[in-house]
Amino acid sequence: MDELVALCKRRGFIFQSGDIYGGLQGVYDFGPLGVELKNNIKRSWWEAMVYDNDNIEGLDSSILTNPLVLKYSGHEETFSDPMVDCKECKSRFREDQLKNGKCDRCGSDNLTEPRPFNLMFKTSVGPIEDEKNYAYLRPETAQQIFTNFKNIIDSTSQSLPFGIAQIGKAFRNEITPRNFIFRVREFEQMELEYFVKPGDDEDAHDIWVQKRLDWWDQQGVPIDNVELYNVPREELAHYSKKTIDLMYKFPHGNEELEGIANRADFDLGSHSKKQSELNIKSSVSKNKDSNSKLAIQDEGGDWMVPFVIEPSAGVERGFLAILNEAFTIEDLPEGKQRTVLKLKPHLSPIKIAVIPLKKNNEEMVSHANVLIKELKELRIGRVVLENTGNIGKSYRKHDEIGTPICMTIDFETLNDGSVTIRDRDSMEQSRIDSSSLKELIIHKIKL
Repeated sequence: MDELVALCKRRGFIFQSGDIYGGLQGVYDFGPLGVELKNNIKRSWWEAMVYDNDNIEGLDSSILTNPLVLKYSGHEETFSDPMVDCKECKSRFREDQLKNGKCDRCGSDNLTEPRPFNLMFKTSVGPIEDEKNYAYLRPETAQQIFTNFKNIIDSTSQSLPFGIAQIGKAFRNEITPRNFIFRVREFEQMELEYFVKPGDDEDAHDIWVQKRLDWWDQQGVPIDNVELYNVPREELAHYSKKTIDLMYKFPHGNEELEGIANRADFDLGSHSKKQSELNIKSSVSKNKDSNSKLAIQDEGGDWMVPFVIEPSAGVERGFLAILNEAFTIEDLPEGKQRTVLKLKPHLSPIKIAVIPLKKNNEEMVSHANVLIKELKELRIGRVVLENTGNIGKSYRKHDEIGTPICMTIDFETLNDGSVTIRDRDSMEQSRIDSSSLKELIIHKIKL
């Protein structure tokens, strides 16, 4: 983990938020390379979910959340962790993180009794601060998907099975943020709510578990490095019928990368009017405040509340897992080493570095800029000029930040337009004619 943290700061992937004032625990900023990798991960997820599936729609909902939404979802009552304080060193922990019932810092067993700690951030809405004018920063992106169910049904005419996908910020007031960006207070989620007929949910759940494994494998997290954990009934969330967690061996240990939950009809039923008022097939509907009928008609015209399968992944956790898999230190001749991020090319922050052989050589730099303009028209991602004059250092820098292709502009380029292509992983170099350059680039960069 220390090596990853050092690389992230040195190369501009991730910074501690407010670092010049000592930082803010559990909050991070993504730098120039980090925001590119993060956006590429999100783009790949969005393409796999929305663009590859005609029956999945997108949503971007608000962060501020009506308290009634979280009341009927069960969050106000259940979204808390047991907190204990050490009476000796005054440290504070989640009870389930303690080893052998002792303080992790001083080893004392002189601890307070566990007490519930609400994880949701509460904020005032409007100019007057009182108990009537408040909202929550959403603790997950799922609830606004459920509350928009009818809006999306009415505006898109989707029928079962269909899904609603969303990527967005969520906020949890963690007692003890830890392990770099693994557990933080402000984070992004990539969530799909996939609605199916009751009875079709178990098969759909199995299908989505495999789809998510395949997607992570395409991002550079091999299926062999992911363990399926069938969450025991006593550990399930209050809404879950069944949950499979994809467990990955992070640098700090084996923990959840993504959860795929069968939420049954809990959420739509919870946000619907009382069942007696709606004549719908649901065992959950009991809401006295809602004015909506979050249900859909079956082939016979009867109203039912669909079951829902939810693959939910944290962007930051995915970022950390992908970085961990890509981070490689290789031995080179003469006892030297190189650090290389073997990222999948479609995720790399910089796709191509164009390097003039001689620094500030006007002809070479001019040719490089023309080439960069042409490459940018391919819309493959960032293409940059690396005008340092030291070809070896330029290669090492771009190995370390995961750039899959370096192009060298030299004197031969000025004569015939050909360039030297260097592959990041093999370090092999080949001379490529300009006429076949674009085809080669698209082949190497696209997923």
